[in-house]
Amino acid sequence: MDASLRRSFVAVAVALAAGFLLTCCVSDEPVRAYRVLLAGALPDLAWSADGGWTLRRLTRFSAVLEDTITLALLGLAVLFGLRARQFSMGADGQLFVAALAAAWVSVQLAAFGALALPAAALAAVAAGFAWGAIPGVMKARWQANEIVTTLMLNIVGIQLYRLVITHAFNDPAAGFLAAPALPEAAMLAPWWPRTRLTAFVLLAPLAVLAAWFVLHRTTLGYEIRAVGDAPDFAARCGMPVARTVVLSMALGGAFAGLAGLHLSNAVFLRLPVELSPGIGFEGLVVALLARNEPKAVLPAALFYAYLKAGGAAMERSSDVSREVVLVIQALIVMCVVCERFVPAALARAWQRRTRGAAA
Repeated sequence: MDASLRRSFVAVAVALAAGFLLTCCVSDEPVRAYRVLLAGALPDLAWSADGGWTLRRLTRFSAVLEDTITLALLGLAVLFGLRARQFSMGADGQLFVAALAAAWVSVQLAAFGALALPAAALAAVAAGFAWGAIPGVMKARWQANEIVTTLMLNIVGIQLYRLVITHAFNDPAAGFLAAPALPEAAMLAPWWPRTRLTAFVLLAPLAVLAAWFVLHRTTLGYEIRAVGDAPDFAARCGMPVARTVVLSMALGGAFAGLAGLHLSNAVFLRLPVELSPGIGFEGLVVALLARNEPKAVLPAALFYAYLKAGGAAMERSSDVSREVVLVIQALIVMCVVCERFVPAALARAWQRRTRGAAA
């Protein structure tokens, strides 16, 4: 087994053990509560006297897969900036702007039938690309701190989204503040009944493959990695450092645009004004879990989505409060992200113990 993978397994085991100890402190039924956390998102095979064996909770598991798709695309959005040593926090605003662009184009081109969906996809990617390029240009031209600019642009993007849906792009007949329903031609049809799993089940792995290809098989990807690893060396070699910084953040925005398209044309089909902010920051967690490697983004997104669904099931089905569930999730994510330090810390503790016993 690869050493890095072995460290990850040890880190997960340590995190799960710490989470269980915390559950024992706050719950009267810690074993049952923790079992719900670890298995609550899985389908349940049950025997029914009327229909024989049946699978239950498929809707909950399909929701995990839906969340995995969005989180994987947002993880790629953050990953490109991190590989160029740009700590971009702007996936949230990019997603909101892209979802709004996709919905608006879908409604405006409803009369064009099959052209509405490709046009919406192009609009979402272009909006995310442009919104991601703005802080890149500010960093390359004026050395503006990318953390500050992307966080501020998140506020601008989210409030712009709410302003447009509230005053200019809403459906008065909906009964609540929301954008008009998308035309059928612009919707991504679900592949399985009672789920919202669409063609993005295949598009998300293709996006991961495209990100890996760009980073590891193209000149631009080499420049992004070189600028991230050694910016001074890249500049002395004549690489276009400023352009690379801009393109890395803009390409990340394009992947956030795909996440916005997924929410707009596959999940909601009618954008609500209160689309939950903060999901873009979960993309940062996924990118860190994947150690900035595109090939690991899908497993990291699945792990995090499964953890979220299990936490929600634990909160509903046990006496563990939401705050404790969030602490357990944070412990697990933190240990996995810091997996290099966990085995080393355990090794040092073991050495101190053996030395003390020998003395």
